[in-house]
Amino acid sequence: MGCKLTFVDDVLNRSFYKLGLVVGKQPGYFIIIPVLLTLLMITGYQRVHYEMDPEYLFSPVSGQGKLERRIVEEYFKVNYSHRFNVGRITRPGRFGRVIIVAKDNDTNMLRTEVWKELRQLDEYVQNVTVTLENGDTFSYREECARWEGQCFVNDILNLDKIIGEVERGELNLTFPIMFNPVTWEAHAFPVFFGGSTVVDDVIVSVPAVQLVWFLRTDTKLQQERGAAWEDAFLDAVGIAEDTGRFKHISIARFASRTLDHELEKNTKTVIPFFSSTFILMGIFSIVTCMMGDWVRSKPWLGLLGNISAVMATAAAFGCAIYIGISFIGINLAAPFLMIGIGIDDTFVMLAAWRRTSPKLSVPERMAIMLSEAAVSITITSVTDMLSFFIGVFSPFPSVQIFCMYSGLAVCFTFVWHLTFFSGCVAVSGYREKQNRHTITMLKVLPESRARKEEKSWIYRIFCSGGIDHVDPDNPIDNKEHCIMGFFRTTMADCLNNSLIKALVILVFLAYLAGAGYGVTNLQEGLERRKLSKVDSYSVVFFDREDLYYREFPYRIQVVISGNYNYSDPKIQEEVETLTQRLENTSYISNSLYTESWLRTFVNYVERNNDYLNVSIDTEEDFIHNLKELWLFPANPFSLDVKLNEAGNQILASRFLIQAINISGTNHEKEMVKALRDVVAQSPLNASVFHPYFVFFDQFELVRPTSIQNLCYGALMMMITSFIFIPNILCSLWVAFSIISIEVGVVGYMALWDINLDSISMINLIMCIGFSVDFTAHICYAYMASKAKHPKERVSECLYSLGLPIVQGSFSTILGVVALLLADSYIFSVFFKMVFMVIFFGAMHGLFLLPVLLSLFGPGSCTRHEKDLKISKVEKIFPNPYCLPHPQLVLNDQIYNGKNISPHGVYKIYGDDKDLGIGTSGEDTSESSSNQSQRRQISGDENTRKKYEDGWKKYNQSTSQFQPSGELDLYGPETDRVWHRQRRGSNHRERFENLRSPPGHRVEDPVMARRTSDTSPQRDGPYRVMRTHSHHNIHRARAPRRTNSHQNLEHLDYVAEMRFP
Repeated sequence: MGCKLTFVDDVLNRSFYKLGLVVGKQPGYFIIIPVLLTLLMITGYQRVHYEMDPEYLFSPVSGQGKLERRIVEEYFKVNYSHRFNVGRITRPGRFGRVIIVAKDNDTNMLRTEVWKELRQLDEYVQNVTVTLENGDTFSYREECARWEGQCFVNDILNLDKIIGEVERGELNLTFPIMFNPVTWEAHAFPVFFGGSTVVDDVIVSVPAVQLVWFLRTDTKLQQERGAAWEDAFLDAVGIAEDTGRFKHISIARFASRTLDHELEKNTKTVIPFFSSTFILMGIFSIVTCMMGDWVRSKPWLGLLGNISAVMATAAAFGCAIYIGISFIGINLAAPFLMIGIGIDDTFVMLAAWRRTSPKLSVPERMAIMLSEAAVSITITSVTDMLSFFIGVFSPFPSVQIFCMYSGLAVCFTFVWHLTFFSGCVAVSGYREKQNRHTITMLKVLPESRARKEEKSWIYRIFCSGGIDHVDPDNPIDNKEHCIMGFFRTTMADCLNNSLIKALVILVFLAYLAGAGYGVTNLQEGLERRKLSKVDSYSVVFFDREDLYYREFPYRIQVVISGNYNYSDPKIQEEVETLTQRLENTSYISNSLYTESWLRTFVNYVERNNDYLNVSIDTEEDFIHNLKELWLFPANPFSLDVKLNEAGNQILASRFLIQAINISGTNHEKEMVKALRDVVAQSPLNASVFHPYFVFFDQFELVRPTSIQNLCYGALMMMITSFIFIPNILCSLWVAFSIISIEVGVVGYMALWDINLDSISMINLIMCIGFSVDFTAHICYAYMASKAKHPKERVSECLYSLGLPIVQGSFSTILGVVALLLADSYIFSVFFKMVFMVIFFGAMHGLFLLPVLLSLFGPGSCTRHEKDLKISKVEKIFPNPYCLPHPQLVLNDQIYNGKNISPHGVYKIYGDDKDLGIGTSGEDTSESSSNQSQRRQISGDENTRKKYEDGWKKYNQSTSQFQPSGELDLYGPETDRVWHRQRRGSNHRERFENLRSPPGHRVEDPVMARRTSDTSPQRDGPYRVMRTHSHHNIHRARAPRRTNSHQNLEHLDYVAEMRFP
């Protein structure tokens, strides 16, 4: 084992042993108290606060975009009621937006009939009436955002006055800006037209048109009224589109509350699958926990394991709500995960129970069960909790909230399994002790007794079970599990084959190559459309927006704050240099689309100075003439200069630039990074801002945050596994497995159309803990094996952990499979990533690690030679002076430091430690005699040396007891002596029986000794005796050789050997 620090392991074993004794004696308290606590905690649900704001959930808490917005709002707060300008907003606000295309798939919307219906649509939206709960009613015209007292309108609709001329080709629309010859309004076509075909600055066709309606949001009341209007707008436009109100146009709608609605819908889609998932997991656990033995079969405990996980999750959620943590829809994925984790612990504890001796009392069996399962369930729970609590320090609130809820749920599941589920196991233990049927609760006969009493085959199949307390170790009632045997023999033999090893390594290299390719193609960022359901109306809107409106997507604000003298030519030059550097980037259009008050004002004064006769050389003259000539109320530039209260200094200024041809999240991330680098290099205190930059910050942080979490998580998992499994090599192999699994998950999630975003980050954090569950225990089982050759170690670790890994994998995947049916990107990501980490973890545990450990682990460099120093027969000798035979085993002798009980069975709790996740025995049932045999043949070097020394001493002396018959080891003379003694003994016995009074029978002293647990060891001559029946009196017979392997393994086929 290398360096051992078994303090934690010892403390856990002792503590859980004591806990098991208490639970076994008073199971009722441990069942009732968790139920009452659950009922108490779920009362917190009445205080739940739902958080549905996408900006809060999916943007960094302290992102640079929020800092930039704080600066902008400090100097240029938006006034929606009087001074609203759409290009200068700092928050989305309340609005309704539509993108319209032609129904006949004509790529040109510049038609009279289309424009007529666009005007009708505008009137239809403005006439939508909203009725509040208090009875108030209002329409758009009452709550619209205003500029100088006028409602915000879509002035592009005024083209209806000239659209006939445009359609006939009598009038051309010039791109990008044109003055309406009728109204003399300036139309900025890139704002409204999407995907325009332009030839020589003339618009040839327009495939899409967008219209927007903004509302006031200056006060909380206005925000509430605006939210109500948005809901009415979405409903009204949806009805118009679905009923075919408009014959020529197709409408895709969107509002600021759309993503809120979609998150709420995502939450509702997964709720109906709770019941189906619970039923599915219940059936799986019931079937998995059943056996052919109807007494030791525990289907109800499998179901109670699910109930325990559900109760713990409900209690944890209620506790989190009491603490004051907001609830988000993503949290509903946690119960599916907790059911999988809970059923894994259920399998571990039931496997530990089945390894205990049925002859022990229930409290003792509970103590041994919890003691053996201590490290197993603790390490899996602790690693899962640590991985979730790592996510609490994430900069994304959605990750923080989910990890807090899930971490508490894992903690509660751990405690509830140690209390509620343990109490249920104890109750089932008392039922098993009384040999009652697991379904009917009636007392039944064990199969061995049922056969002897010639019960019907129906009874033997559907009713028999348990053990015969007179003969508890017979092979009929103690059958080995076939799947466990498959892993020990077939599976191990395959993996020990050189060709299979080469194939496994080649597959692993191909797996790494695919993962590496996926990592290089990983996309970052959470696209808005992925927050919506697949069939949502918003998906159509997002698709049209990406198709038609990515050429001029963002109007970006550049803010310069600080006390600068703008009359200074140096300051003017620095501002102009900054503007030009931004315009020269590949992400910003040319100066035609830039709105700069300083550039236009200085140019205006220079061009018209002869007429104006003004000076801007001093700060006082500059500010005075700026206010007189340029910052009049009707000019939008008046919104771009912030003066002090005295009006004689400029505190901050702003100009606007236009982003161009931005497509995809990676492109958006690169644009934001490039623009921030430009302003950072300027000597001015400048910053760039757009309302969507708050969301784009996740693109900058998601990669480094994910890498940081993975590194910290892997390090903590390695340290944790070393604390619980104190072996340096084991910790290194665990770290290797975590890195390999995480690289695979990151790489293949890119190939499975999953971006690196806050949702996938949650799963990556969670996967750190899940990746430890299988790999750590396979490594530990291999390292803890006392076998010398790697082939034997592989066989042992697969025998111990093969079936539990398969069960745990299936249970976890079944627990989250319903998330795939929810038809939501968020929940489908949960399923895909949990599936990948469980599948990769299982493949590492079942195939890769056994192969790599056999090639590079302990004993891999040692030649495998036959051990001629000591034979298998010698290794199982009780002491050097006797020769056990398949029919001869010492009773009540001390062997290898273990005491054999009066019934010939080792005390189970001792050196036979759990080699893995609590399933070093079989998962269903294995005979205690098989376990005893494995203990006998796994002695250490000191024991082997003792046997060799004993044999050497024996070779120099004569035996005091030389049995004969078919086992003729010492010569025929002693055989004849033995037969004479036997005949004499039989004569004396018959004589004594004849002398005894009627009804009185002298019991065989050996039989009396076998049936007594407390009788002291007797002195005097020893006799060799054999039993043919478990119910007959033991009669002395000559030892006979047999080919039955069961006679070696099962202690009911015993003979007693005693020496003077």
